[in-house]
Amino acid sequence: MTGYPEGVFRRSSASADTASAVAESVSPESTEATQPKGYTPKKGVPTPKRKESQQDLRRPLNAPQTRKEAYRAHRDRLERERGRDARRSGAPKGQERYYRRQDYGEARAFARNYVDSRRSISEFFLPFSIVVIALLFINNPLFQVGVAYIIWPLMMVSLVFEGIMTGRTVKRRASEYFPDDPSLKGIRWYVAMRQLQFRRLRLPKPEVKVGDDPTPRRAAR
Repeated sequence: MTGYPEGVFRRSSASADTASAVAESVSPESTEATQPKGYTPKKGVPTPKRKESQQDLRRPLNAPQTRKEAYRAHRDRLERERGRDARRSGAPKGQERYYRRQDYGEARAFARNYVDSRRSISEFFLPFSIVVIALLFINNPLFQVGVAYIIWPLMMVSLVFEGIMTGRTVKRRASEYFPDDPSLKGIRWYVAMRQLQFRRLRLPKPEVKVGDDPTPRRAAR
């Protein structure tokens, strides 16, 4: 009777032992981590709890590694909050570090002073709009037509005309005083937007009174 060569089953047993040892050395966690997104673990492997999974997802991506970094981040956050509070409180007079980016420049300062030194129709736009809306509720069709098609259009035309004329004047005078100032760009729109605000709500706060001369000091000399 012919038998199998000696050692055949022995080599197979050794291979099986090696495979089982490799399988045991690989932990279920590492195997699960290398699987694709839709992978479902085999039976017998404990499924992670929902709380544990959420904790892993909630880990901060840019958390400070040391106490020094945490203190620096806290100090920077406080500094940003102080600057924001200072701007909201009215941007202290003469302190440009609290100004917004569009408020920088000598030409912009002159534009603000020019607008703040005179009364304008545009600054009463909001209360006048409220009055017009209230008048539309009067139960008189003829009166409503007059408000909607006469008073309101006249107000809008006045605002646009005043904004254009004031913007042109400010642009011309600012170009004479500060010809090389980069803040001249967009100064007409800047003037129009400032005119539409209440004087007390304007930021930066007005530095001149109504009736004062807005001419810059060095130009006045």
